[in-house]
Parts: sequence; C-alpha cells; structure tokens
Amino acid sequence: MPNSTRRIVTGHDTNGRATVLSDTPAPVFHPRNRPGVEVTNLWVTAETPARLTDATDRTQGPVALTPPANGTVFRIVEFSPEKDWIDQIDRKAAQESFASFGAEQALDDSEQPRHPLMHKTETIDYALVLSGECHMVLDDSEVLVTAGDVIIQRGTNHAWSNRSDRPCRIAFVLIDGTRGQSEQS
Repeated sequence: MPNSTRRIVTGHDTNGRATVLSDTPAPVFHPRNRPGVEVTNLWVTAETPARLTDATDRTQGPVALTPPANGTVFRIVEFSPEKDWIDQIDRKAAQESFASFGAEQALDDSEQPRHPLMHKTETIDYALVLSGECHMVLDDSEVLVTAGDVIIQRGTNHAWSNRSDRPCRIAFVLIDGTRGQSEQS
C-alpha cells in the first residue's frame, strides 16, 4: 500500500505573511500485529483551542490510537480486504495491535466480541469514506458505508470490516472526549 497522500502545512513567515512550511508525503504507520491497515497521520494537536502559531509536527512522534488530552488527530486509514488477513488476528494479536497504538484499554474485553478488533475510545470521531466500502460493526448491528458517507462515531464500541475485494480509505478526525458520570459503564 504505497502512501500517496501529499501533506501541505501552512504557517506564517517572520513578517506574519502566510507561507507553506512543508509540502511532503504524509508520514505512514503500519501497526504491529495488525495486518491490512495503513495509518497516515496528517496532523495532531495537543490542546483546545489549538495554538495557530505552534508549528510542532506531532505526527513525527509515537503514533497513538487516540489524540492527546484535549487534542485532535487528523488521519487517513486504509483498510485492505479483510479476507486477506482476518485469519491472522486472534485475541492475543488484537491485544498486541492495540498495545502498539498505546490503546490496549480500548479493546473490547467481552468474551466473544462480534469482531476481533472491536474497540471503544473516549473520542468523538468524524469519518468520511474517501473510497471503497466497509462495514461499521457495532454491538448489535452493522452498517455498510461507501465513498461519500460520513460517520459521527461518538465513543461507541465498534470495528471496521472491509469485506470487499478493494481497499477502503477513510479520513478520520478524532477529538478527545469524556464520558459523563452516567456513561462510565
């Protein structure tokens, strides 16, 4: 899966005029123990509101599933056809995969989840399907999403299952969130 995402980052020069700070291919991450996925982090912020003068490229650091506290992550994830790798994912491999993202606590810990990669994060995720199709698997249902569809994923238990013969690319914006007192379970 070659990375073809060009990332252009703007900022200001010493005179306060708009300028391009960088124009390069976006960094790509291949999670360990998670075949079939390519993660392209486009930008990460570490606070809200984001400081517009901070040009720190946090995509160069460790890749995490979720954004920093009070921050955001903008990424593209490419899911290859599940039939090519699903037999390589058991509970141990799923745990190791989420651990490689620093998110072992996000993995569904039920005895028999609907999908081996079911997980839940304390984020609100805006997702736009760029190409292909994928099933969003939830606790008791699933929805086929295709190019152009938008998903507002609000901290629910879910997995992405590409049952087609082509890759599916989804752009995600993850925003740090919190569960209220009544939502802790």
